[in-house]
Formats: sequence, C-alpha cells, structure tokens
Amino acid sequence: GLLETLAVVSKKDDNADVQSRAAMALTKIAWSIESDTNCYKTLMDALVVASLSKSKNPVSQVLRAQARCVKNRYSMARHPGILDTLSDICLDSNYALSDKENAMRALMHLSNEESNRKIMCKKTVLNALVACAGEEGGEWRKISESAIVGIERMATELSNREIMGRHPGLLCVVAKVTER
Repeated sequence: GLLETLAVVSKKDDNADVQSRAAMALTKIAWSIESDTNCYKTLMDALVVASLSKSKNPVSQVLRAQARCVKNRYSMARHPGILDTLSDICLDSNYALSDKENAMRALMHLSNEESNRKIMCKKTVLNALVACAGEEGGEWRKISESAIVGIERMATELSNREIMGRHPGLLCVVAKVTER
C-alpha cells in the first residue's frame, strides 16, 4: 500500500531529495491516523522504516505527536520497533537535538500510561533515559527533564525497581540530577 511504499522510498531511494519528500508525505498522512483506525499498525511499521533513512525527516516529531494522544499510547508501546526506534534516535549522534527531544518526549508521554511502564523497562529504553537524563547544558535541559520524568514514572511500577536499580548508570544519574 501507499504507507509501505512511502516508507521504503524514504529509506532506500538513491536520491536524498526523493527520500526526504517521501518521508514528508508519510508524516503528513500520519497526522490524521490514530490507533483506532484500520491502518494504524501499518503506519507505525512505516514510521519505524522511515526513521532508518539517512535523510533528515520529521518522523520523531510525528511519533511524539502520536504518543501525546492518550488513546495511542498503549498500542504504540507494544508495537514492534517503536520503543527501540525512539531510543535509537535519543542515542544516535547523527540525529539533531530537536529529533532527540521529540523522541525523548514521546518516551515520556508513553511512560505516562501506567500499563506501559513495565513493558518500557527494558535495556534500550533505560539506556536512552540514562544517557539523556545525564546530559547537561541549556540545549539539553528539556531533553534531560523529559528523561527524568520518564525515569520517575517508570519507577512507580514496583516490579521495575530492581531492574532499574541494576541498570548501569541509572542510580548515578539520579544522584547527579538531584544535586543540580
């Protein structure tokens, strides 16, 4: 279908301009799709694929907007590749700070859903939260604050506390943040 085609073109076309335009078209369509529509899973798959493009694209912005919508949060957190995609954007130095902020805000919004907290307590998400929470400097402030909120929310799930306590760097970054 159209969503799959746009995703593939946004990642694999030889022309960077074509990649960028395909990603833009995909994201424009995405603004009108929510979890209760028939093509939502296809959209999430397409966004995961498009996020792998080397061309600059607004995928992180769309994922943030999708995560802001309460009714999308449950299905987003469980969709294969979404949490890893958001975490990868946060950790990859090739992404712009604005993309990292959008990805971290999406993770923060997803952690607001109580039923998502246990599923989100995995290495890739925790790595992103720890890395972003520990960043300092004015340009990182919003990203760091969003990561801290995500850590706090996930820690409210009792079954997450042991995993989080053992995750490398998490307790150190929490201590560091409390000293700011």
